[in-house]
Amino acid sequence: MVTPDLSVPIGGLTLKNPVISASGTFGYGLEFAPFYDISRLGAIVVKGLSLAPTAGNPPGRIVETAAGMLNAIGLQNIGVERFVADVVPRLDDAGAVYVANIYGKTADEYEQVAERLSAVPSLAAIEVNASCPNVKEGGMAFGATAEGIAGLTGRVRKRTRKPLWVKLSPNVGDIAGIAAAAEGAGADAVSLINTIVGMAVDHRTRRPRLANVTGGLSGPAIKPVALRMVWEVCRKVRIPVIGIGGIQTAADALEFLLVGAAAVQVGTANFRNPRACVEIVDGIARFLAEERIGSVAAYRGTLAT
Repeated sequence: MVTPDLSVPIGGLTLKNPVISASGTFGYGLEFAPFYDISRLGAIVVKGLSLAPTAGNPPGRIVETAAGMLNAIGLQNIGVERFVADVVPRLDDAGAVYVANIYGKTADEYEQVAERLSAVPSLAAIEVNASCPNVKEGGMAFGATAEGIAGLTGRVRKRTRKPLWVKLSPNVGDIAGIAAAAEGAGADAVSLINTIVGMAVDHRTRRPRLANVTGGLSGPAIKPVALRMVWEVCRKVRIPVIGIGGIQTAADALEFLLVGAAAVQVGTANFRNPRACVEIVDGIARFLAEERIGSVAAYRGTLAT
């Protein structure tokens, strides 16, 4: 039986396999080390980092839905300086390939975080979060238009030589056009989709179930939307596309690779099954071996339409 080559090139990097943990669903990576060797993943995208520590939104912040969950965490994090001092050495010790997701209330804050992280030798890439739907400033203010995404991407691009990924929102009219704007402004890859805006209410108390009222819907419910948007963007841009949205199994991940994604990020599945990412790696390898396909590259983008 053939041993498939799982390696994938992503904007200046070569990852050992196409499975990446999604930001905000995997902590800082170290929380999952008791379950398996986290260096087995293609990469870990750590929880979104801001210039200063951020408390996030008040509770309640998570609501389970019929096919996923709503969250309004609000990008709670320890801040970039504590991350560099306390977390980076432990990620290095674990042998993990890691990517920093960054967030700012202003473009200047994004620039400062990117510049600080660029000084970290072991950091593999920076992912710009221009798409968080449950914070009142930043995020969607930049990611909602092609002009906004181009401006933010261009400013961050000038501050770092690290590979630059831009995470896109589905809560827009033309995601392919926005992806093209990120590409034109210097992004090395785009990742999509972030969560879809939703809400939940309690019919007895007559109150919203999230303190923020609305939040981001993730999980299996959004997979068909994510798959369609990834397919659209893959047809529009030349840079690698990283697919995100409702991926629970190797079969789900393979569907995103089939429509053209260079890699995938696994998010909400980690809350249900802490071994989800590594099981997806193993499942992709088994499928390619069974089908006598020699590499991920030979399978990617082969959808017949």
